[in-house]
Amino acid sequence: MKVAIIGAGNMGMAFAKSFIQYDLVKKEDLFLIEKNSERAEALRLEKAGVVIDTISSKIGEYDLIILSVKPQDFPSLQDELRAVIQPKQLVLSIMAGISIEKIISTLNHPLVVRAMPNTPALLGMGMTAFSAAGDITLSQLKKIENLINSTGRAVFLEDESLLDAVTALSGSGPAYFFYLVKAMIEAGKQMGFEESMSSLLVKQTMLGSFHLINNAEKSLDELIKAVASKGGTTEAALKRFEEGLLAQNLQEGIFAAQKRATELSK
Repeated sequence: MKVAIIGAGNMGMAFAKSFIQYDLVKKEDLFLIEKNSERAEALRLEKAGVVIDTISSKIGEYDLIILSVKPQDFPSLQDELRAVIQPKQLVLSIMAGISIEKIISTLNHPLVVRAMPNTPALLGMGMTAFSAAGDITLSQLKKIENLINSTGRAVFLEDESLLDAVTALSGSGPAYFFYLVKAMIEAGKQMGFEESMSSLLVKQTMLGSFHLINNAEKSLDELIKAVASKGGTTEAALKRFEEGLLAQNLQEGIFAAQKRATELSK
């Protein structure tokens, strides 16, 4: 496919690099529109693709247009894009909070897919959920799914409204894990470790725990029980977490993120 990406920031380039890595798109078929002149020049020096700093009629030559700008920047480019978009082009939006219906009406273009990736896509380990407009064919959907899968894993949602929950759960999810890791590292420092040692202890523990979740034939409750022996240290920590309503507060935070995502989509 020939792909144009409007907004060559971290997420836009995560997609671009994955497409190239898996030989899904050739560099000469990758069109990058980046308004920041310094970043555009850096991309030219990297020979990341064909790089320009403004929307032009050339965009009409590409099979897929990826909208990878901040949601608040979309109104400033929608008129220019509407003027050059072609009837058979596919549009993939990875802008948070802007619905398929709004993109269709704004661009006067029916072939829209909306996706919510997360930052591990930068390492090819992302989790992306996506939904599609009714006019998107199964063949078109498979092509886009194949591209998204190059950044990690993808799931299709028939109900677009669930993307607000995806935004709260996996889209924002990396920040929750970072927050937990930061708190654990800080606890280690307060117990007397240098930051580097505390960081090593926590990060390797998290990495090993992830692999246990993925590979052990046990439920999460069973995995917890295997560590938390009766009357032991882990049980003491878990009891304090329960007293502080840690699980409830975490869930309520995720619900708050979902509510905010819904507000932004209106």
